[in-house]
Amino acid sequence: MDAFSLDLLRDIASGIFFVVGCGFMLVGAFGMVRLPDVWSRLHAAGVVDTVGAELILLGMAVQAGLTQATLKLALIGLFLFVTSPTATHAVANASFIAGIRPTRLRRNETADVLGDKARAEAKS
Repeated sequence: MDAFSLDLLRDIASGIFFVVGCGFMLVGAFGMVRLPDVWSRLHAAGVVDTVGAELILLGMAVQAGLTQATLKLALIGLFLFVTSPTATHAVANASFIAGIRPTRLRRNETADVLGDKARAEAKS
């Protein structure tokens, strides 16, 4: 294969990664606006944002070729892969401790967690 064909394949592959990554980010943005409660929004923000950002970084790495920039993009991807789920878990834990429960919870499935039952008994 000549250099022109390889450049064309690289452009096509990186374009696919960019389009799919941007699609994931767009779905996550719609999820943040349209979903009813904190828990659903956390799912949209955490999972979709991580996948979308990783795909966009992968597209940039393919476009850059095998250079020092690719190593830097891989390190950024590793950083995002670790910190994004960690931040989502921290926000979810803070929401749970603050007493925010899902909107369609049929019964209080978390009554025994974190002293909710003890606090209710102390009030009565």
